[in-house]
Amino acid sequence: MSPLKTAALLLTVVALLLPATSYSQDQLTLQEAIRIGLEKNYDIRIADKQEDIAENNVTLGNAGFLPNVDARATRLFSENNSRQEFQARPPVIRTGASSNNINSSVNLNWTIFDGMGMFIELDRLRALEKSGKLFTRQVVENTVADISDAYYEVVRQSRRIQALEDAIAISQQRIDLAQAQYEVGVSAKVEILRAQVDYNADRSELLRQEEALQNAKINLNQLLGREPNIAFSAIDSIQVDHSLNYSQVDNGLVSSNPLLQRLQLNRDIASLDVKAMRASRFPTIGVISAYNFSRSEAEPLNEFQAQFNRNRGYNYGLAVSLPIFNGFNINRQAQNARIALETSNLEFQREQNRLQSEVARAYSQYANRIKLLELEETNVKLAQENADIALERYRLGLLTAIELREAQRNQLLAENRLIDIKYEAKTAEIELKRLSSSLLQEVTP
Repeated sequence: MSPLKTAALLLTVVALLLPATSYSQDQLTLQEAIRIGLEKNYDIRIADKQEDIAENNVTLGNAGFLPNVDARATRLFSENNSRQEFQARPPVIRTGASSNNINSSVNLNWTIFDGMGMFIELDRLRALEKSGKLFTRQVVENTVADISDAYYEVVRQSRRIQALEDAIAISQQRIDLAQAQYEVGVSAKVEILRAQVDYNADRSELLRQEEALQNAKINLNQLLGREPNIAFSAIDSIQVDHSLNYSQVDNGLVSSNPLLQRLQLNRDIASLDVKAMRASRFPTIGVISAYNFSRSEAEPLNEFQAQFNRNRGYNYGLAVSLPIFNGFNINRQAQNARIALETSNLEFQREQNRLQSEVARAYSQYANRIKLLELEETNVKLAQENADIALERYRLGLLTAIELREAQRNQLLAENRLIDIKYEAKTAEIELKRLSSSLLQEVTP
């Protein structure tokens, strides 16, 4: 991919997703992750190579406009034994008669009319080139969306660890309080043991959560084309865009989605194939020309055979070919081309329907998560306040350990719900922007 295109993609994504900020090497922002992915992601690099092939194919020669010129040369040595018998004289016997022949030619073939087929083929190659660019853009958009989802998954798992560490800190305070109360004789040892069991359960859950975080980092490194065990910390928070509108996303789907645009190009290509089959019914007219040179030396077998021959010269003319009958294959191919055109129309309609359904589902999830986000933010504040009060009452001996544990778990569950809903709202937002191609709108010409 050209540096200009990469820069345009990066600037657009940065503007849409987060502000630009510089950090140290072991801290990874979403901006930096996308930059690395655009440079190193294997899917993008493969798509870029395929686009280069499509660009290379758009030439006048590949479309059939230019002549073909071939050169050929041969040199042949031979040695022959011969016996010739005559009625009125003795036979003539030759042994080891050698010969030396040189032949060379330059041939030109140039089609000057083929029912406009060469113009149709050039349009077809150009459509394939544009389809290749759209495919690259589609791969880039999908990859940027995948990188964003994977990055925010790392953020989500990191936030879960923070919530667990806060819970573990409260569990440690329980142990300390239970130990102090036991030492002054106001509590039984069973309270220390119960607090220790809860503390160990939280530590066990933390270990599992650390594994989930490591797997999320491995997945992100894979998308970035990096070694799986490269250590980093995701430092951006999850900020959800609340301004998305369903009608804008749905109305811009056909005009901006690269997959639908590629399917529209497939319809155009199928239509060109139909025209190409019509063109094959016309005569083909071509210019032909050749320059020939031949030279031979041979030991004559009789007095009438030349010892040395040389010929050189050129020829030129027109060649006309007209298909008359080929087993009805042209009719069959024309019918298949029309069927392919109808099929491409159906494929476009099917994909349009599928994408509209995806937009509806993604927006439904997005709108629902926005509502839940407001509710869970309130719940987290209430759960935190309740846990703080419960811990203070536990210190004063006004609350049992079981009630404190319940308040602690309620706070952890509320924080995890908020983290999950933020992540789900963000992934729905990213999906809506991907479907409407607004993630990379600067790339659209």
